[in-house]
Amino acid sequence: MILIGNGRVFTRDENNPYIENGAVLIDGKVIKEIGKTEDLKAKYPDAEYKDAKGRLVMPGFINPHMHYYSTFARGMFLDNPPATMFSDVLKGLWWRLDRTLSLEDVYYSAAMPMIEQIKSGVTTVVDHHASAYAVEGSLFKIADAAREFGIRSNLCYEISDRDGEAIARAGIKENADFVKYTNEQKDDMLKGLFGFHASMTISDKTLDESLAAAAAVNAGFHVHCAEGIEDVADSLAKYNQRVIERWYKRGVLNEKSIAVHCIHLSSDEIDMLKESNVAVVHNPESNMGNAVGIAPILEMMKRGVLVGLGTDGYTADMTESYKVANIIHKHENKLPSVGWVEPPQMLFDNNKKIVNRFLEGTTGILKEGAYADVIIVDYKGPTPLNETNLNGHILFGVTGRNVDTTIINGRVVMDERRLVDIDEERIAAKSVELAQKLWNRI
Repeated sequence: MILIGNGRVFTRDENNPYIENGAVLIDGKVIKEIGKTEDLKAKYPDAEYKDAKGRLVMPGFINPHMHYYSTFARGMFLDNPPATMFSDVLKGLWWRLDRTLSLEDVYYSAAMPMIEQIKSGVTTVVDHHASAYAVEGSLFKIADAAREFGIRSNLCYEISDRDGEAIARAGIKENADFVKYTNEQKDDMLKGLFGFHASMTISDKTLDESLAAAAAVNAGFHVHCAEGIEDVADSLAKYNQRVIERWYKRGVLNEKSIAVHCIHLSSDEIDMLKESNVAVVHNPESNMGNAVGIAPILEMMKRGVLVGLGTDGYTADMTESYKVANIIHKHENKLPSVGWVEPPQMLFDNNKKIVNRFLEGTTGILKEGAYADVIIVDYKGPTPLNETNLNGHILFGVTGRNVDTTIINGRVVMDERRLVDIDEERIAAKSVELAQKLWNRI
């Protein structure tokens, strides 16, 4: 057992939100007890004691939409003409990249952001993968990295018709094989979904086959929705339906699924999101970077849609996304009073609701019986700090680099900024070597 004591414990449990000089007792992969440091030290004298030294003790961050495969694009220069719309970005960068990945590339492009996540206090990730000419076994490669580094993970492969029918069928099979495997493992450290790219690259034939395959293994979908206006235009032209309307009427959207971005929506489509009980994930940095628009998050949440906060591969640090989510809606609405409530609700409340839909146990909260996904954050505020204003202190004073210790499922993966049993130098060197070779191929 590990006893983290002498901490400012912020539980994200509304029944017991804050304990000054608090302690968290970890027994195996779960939290056994939470209380005052002196009480738990006396009760469990044989537990391994870790002194938090007055730092913040919190649940680990959760990222419900990530793209590990995008890692090898960092710093890469391409010969494309300047992009003028989102489809140019897809064709000129991401689809060129994913078609060039090997299975070895897949592993290392996941390994490095996993390490960055650990160093930023991210303990649970829902990833969306693509590698068109290395489909078979790709999710299992990412799973290998997840096990090695101890990241709680939910993975899917991006089914798409853009590279032909054979590759689309391979994507369906990879998802089915992986979800079947994770169902058999019955381990909350590894789960799976069926990935779709977007409506504009999914034919009705592929949709029918995917729905049947997903139903056979009782899986939901993880799909980009109306991210670019091109997706809406394509859906209207081909199906006389908007994107959310198409997914809603075909049964893609439900409590087992994740709808990502949801930028170009009608009012009726927001009602469909609510009625379907699907989870939506907002990715503000990526949306700004791709110049695709700003999702109507305030209206969605006002109507009761479950909206979480992700990064879309733009960063491994959830505090970055949190900060941008706060300001983007102020800017869009030209109103400084908005955006204070929704981003912390997305990050700290809704993200855990989303991922806990796929788990037998519970994460994102410090309470008895929850998974021991715990971080220690080195932050000394210049003003009073308690459960009523913690979110403001994180917003303006904390980044992932403030995280000193990361514990996932009871395993200490970073201790006082030192990675535990992870050879970052070797992994980084191999990643650079493979990335250069990939750049040369592109």
